[in-house]
Amino acid sequence: MSQPDLTDLGRRERQIVEAIYRLGRATVHDVLGELPDPPSYSAVRAMLGKLEGKGYVQHEQDGPRYIYSPVVPTERARRTALRHLVDTFFDGSAERAALALFKLSDTGLSDEELERLAELARRAEEEGR
Repeated sequence: MSQPDLTDLGRRERQIVEAIYRLGRATVHDVLGELPDPPSYSAVRAMLGKLEGKGYVQHEQDGPRYIYSPVVPTERARRTALRHLVDTFFDGSAERAALALFKLSDTGLSDEELERLAELARRAEEEGR
C-alpha cells in the first residue's frame, strides 16, 4: 500500500490524523480532546469516516464505539514526513537538517546525547551511509 501524503489534507483533517498518531489509538472523544478549537463530535466523526475512506485511518469496533488507528505504522510515517521536510526545507541535506535541530535546541545537548549521536555517525560511516 502506498503511503498517504498528509500534505494532501486540509488543516482540520491533518490535525485529526496527527492526533491519532500521537495517541496511537483513539475514539472520537479522544480526538476531540486533542484538537485546538474543536468542532462538534459529529463533525469529527464524519471527518474520520472520510479519512478512513481516503486510506489514512482504520477502525475497529469496541462495543458501540469505534477505535481509530493510523493505517501506516508510525515509524514509516515518521520517516516519510522527515524525508519530505528535509527535501523541502533543506534541499535534501540531512546534514543541514541536523544542524538546524542542534541550533533549535534551547537547552543544548547533554554529553550523553552527543555521545549517542557520535556513535550513530560512526556506525553510519562504517556502513557506508
